[in-house]
Amino acid sequence: MAIAYAALNIADRLHLVMSYDNVCKFLAEQYPTDFTRWLLGAEAGEAQLLKTELSQEPIRADSLTFLKATNQLLHIEFQTVPTSQPSLSFRMLDYAVRLKREYELPLTQVVVFLKQSTSEIAFTDAYRDETTVHHYRVIRLWEQDPALFLGSPALLPLATLTRSDSPLGLLQTVAQAVTNLSDREQRSNLASCVEILAGLRFEKVMIRQLFREEIMQESVIYQDILQRGLQQGLQQGEVMVVLRQLRRQLGELPPLVEEKIRGLALEQLGELAEALLEFEQLADLLTWLEVENRC
Repeated sequence: MAIAYAALNIADRLHLVMSYDNVCKFLAEQYPTDFTRWLLGAEAGEAQLLKTELSQEPIRADSLTFLKATNQLLHIEFQTVPTSQPSLSFRMLDYAVRLKREYELPLTQVVVFLKQSTSEIAFTDAYRDETTVHHYRVIRLWEQDPALFLGSPALLPLATLTRSDSPLGLLQTVAQAVTNLSDREQRSNLASCVEILAGLRFEKVMIRQLFREEIMQESVIYQDILQRGLQQGLQQGEVMVVLRQLRRQLGELPPLVEEKIRGLALEQLGELAEALLEFEQLADLLTWLEVENRC
């Protein structure tokens, strides 16, 4: 996996190891004030990223971001495809309750859909059941005026997905705006983000004509993605080996057990690879997973 990965060009590496919605998460966390002013208005003032444990239990969603502006909270959820488990609307309710309980501040929740869709979920802005109704905002980028996004460096990568009668002209405008940025690090990082997000709308060859590969190589986000991609490749390979050996010794594993194993860190997988030699039944594996809260 590592050898094959190294042979890929920059664009392919970026798309392989970093999802579109996580690029948006990166942008929101690097430019919290820009995102709060976009979604809450100029009166929101300065903003900061909340380092919260809410993203860990009981529901995990990699694309969410929590920001704190002046006396208010902003929860942003980025979605490439309008599907999730549990449902997106229920997740928004779940996070709203927990954020309110922990911070006791007014809360605005926004779901940003990146890729054009006719799914009902992309046009749903509330959770409803027999006793509860919970509202949140929905932004469909393909309906948005690009002018706002072109006026802020932090939002330039999103501009490629906004409304336009000439999508190629819009992409060229974004590319020129990125090229004109004076800060070299910011320029290379935003070029990497544009490279990824534009892939939702444009052919790769078209994108590569507008962004030089050497600019991408300077990007700290690219270097971070590259490193995580290599780690991910090693982790996936180790998972396959461990699962194959466990099935050989214990037979087919319950789906939930396999899911727990796939979630182990590389170091834990190495420990399991040694420990499984002593396993005689499924209970031995379950006991191992429970030690040190591995499960």
